[in-house]
Amino acid sequence: MSPSLVEEVQELKRRRNAVILAHNYQLGEIQDVADHVGDSLYLSRMAMGTDAKVIVFSGVLFMAETAKILNPEKTVLLPDLEAGCSLSDSITADQLRAWKAEHPGAVVVSYVNTSAEVKAESDYCCTSSNALDIVRRIPESTEVLFLPDMFLGDYVKRKIGRKNMHLWAGDCFVHTRMRPDTVRRMRAEHPGAELVAHPECGCSTEVLPDVDRVLSTDGMMRYANETRSPEVLIATEIGILHRMRKVNTTTNFLPLSPEAVCPFMKKNTLEKLRNSLRDMKFQIEVPAPTIVKARRALERMVAE
Repeated sequence: MSPSLVEEVQELKRRRNAVILAHNYQLGEIQDVADHVGDSLYLSRMAMGTDAKVIVFSGVLFMAETAKILNPEKTVLLPDLEAGCSLSDSITADQLRAWKAEHPGAVVVSYVNTSAEVKAESDYCCTSSNALDIVRRIPESTEVLFLPDMFLGDYVKRKIGRKNMHLWAGDCFVHTRMRPDTVRRMRAEHPGAELVAHPECGCSTEVLPDVDRVLSTDGMMRYANETRSPEVLIATEIGILHRMRKVNTTTNFLPLSPEAVCPFMKKNTLEKLRNSLRDMKFQIEVPAPTIVKARRALERMVAE
C-alpha cells in the first residue's frame, strides 16, 4: 500500500468532513483506511449515526443507495459506478409488482441486496444477520414473499419451518459456486477443520449436517474473535479473510473456494477512493418519492 496514497485519502477525508464505510468483501487496502468495516446492517447503522457531511461507501451500488435513502441530506459517494451486484439485478420493481399481484395480502421481505426501487415496493428489508428475526415477526397466517436470494430464503424457511413463504429464484453467483462437492473435497483435504458458511452459499442448505455454523459476515467476525480452532474453512467471499486474520492470528482461516471473488466488490481500489474524495464522485442520487417509500422498509431492518 502506498503511504502517500493513504495520506492523501486521510487528508481529503478530513478536508471533506467525510466518513469512509467499507464492506467486509472490499480489498484489504480499503478496509485498512476505512472508518468502519462490516456487513450491510452494521454499515447502515453507522451511516445513520454519522455526523460527517460526506459518506464514501466502498462497497457496491445498492449499499450506497441504502446510505442515501437513510441520509437524504448527506452527500453519498461510490468510488466506482460499475460496482454493481448480480443478486440485486436478479429482480426489478416491475417483476416484484407482478409477483405481489399474484399473492395479494402477502408481506414482502427484501434482502438488502436489492435496488432502491425494489426496496420501495417492500414491507421489510433484512440482512443475512437478521433475516430470521424479521420473518419471525410476521404473523404465521400471512404469506411471505422473500427475495431475491433463494438460498438465504430457503435457509430461513427451513430454520423457521414456514410453509407459506415463497422464494424468488435469484442467487449470488459467487456464493452459488460453493457446492456440496466443494465441501466434500475441502473436508477431505482439511480433516478436523471447522466449516463456517454464509447462508447465501449454494451449499448452505444442501449440506447443513456438514456445516458447523451458518453465519452472516458480521457473525463470522464475532466467531473469528472467539474461536480457538486451529483451522477453519470459510465459505463466503474471500475479502473477509483479511479482517479475520487480523483479529485472530492463531487460527488458520482458509477459503472454502479461493475462486470466491466478487469482481464488483473488487472494482473499488485505494486510488479510486482517493479520486472519489478528491473529485467528489460518483454522487449517488435516489428520487425523493423512492426514498420515502424505501425508507420505511430499511428503518424496520435497522431497528431489528
